[in-house]
Amino acid sequence: MSTLGRDDILRLADLAAAHGLRTLEAPVTGGVHLAARGEITVLVGGDADLLDLHRPALQAMGHRLFHMGPLGSAAVIKVITNMLAFIHLVADGEALMLAKRAGLDLGQAWEAIRASSGSSFVHETEGQLILNGSYDIAFTMDLALKDLGFALAFGQEHGVPLDLAALTEATFVRARSAYGGAAQSTQVVKLLEDALGTDLRAPGFPARLD
Repeated sequence: MSTLGRDDILRLADLAAAHGLRTLEAPVTGGVHLAARGEITVLVGGDADLLDLHRPALQAMGHRLFHMGPLGSAAVIKVITNMLAFIHLVADGEALMLAKRAGLDLGQAWEAIRASSGSSFVHETEGQLILNGSYDIAFTMDLALKDLGFALAFGQEHGVPLDLAALTEATFVRARSAYGGAAQSTQVVKLLEDALGTDLRAPGFPARLD
């Protein structure tokens, strides 16, 4: 249920098959707070009959379940979702900073963005932790860069130029250099805060997501 490269999944499946075992991949997405509530989204790759066998267990853990296709396909979509999340995170930090420097009330700006076409899952969740100042999303810089590396490798493999992903990776590399690989991935926004000497704090936002 971890985020792995497709080649890693297929290699492990081959090792399992040599011992008469079948493999089902089921990476999850949505964040620690949804996992704690049993509402995480489960992305499944593997044989349909094997999924049917384990569906009750997976549905007990996850709110929504998507069968993406054969083994390895869930690894690809999981990396795509994480790639989008990291791009959205950097963009959300820039948007909030623009609001702050333009003299807007950050709490109201966050609410307005949430109600607009510019909203995203990242804005509605991680954006709150940025405004609180805890940044505590329980996901590290190292993990973010691992997943961005997978995404860029898929882009090269399939001939898709991932310009935004590449720029985002470069931003995360700078953030890891500044704050360390164990720092919260949301602290990528702190690069902009530190560069401008302007924090993005606003009252009423939680330190952790429930």
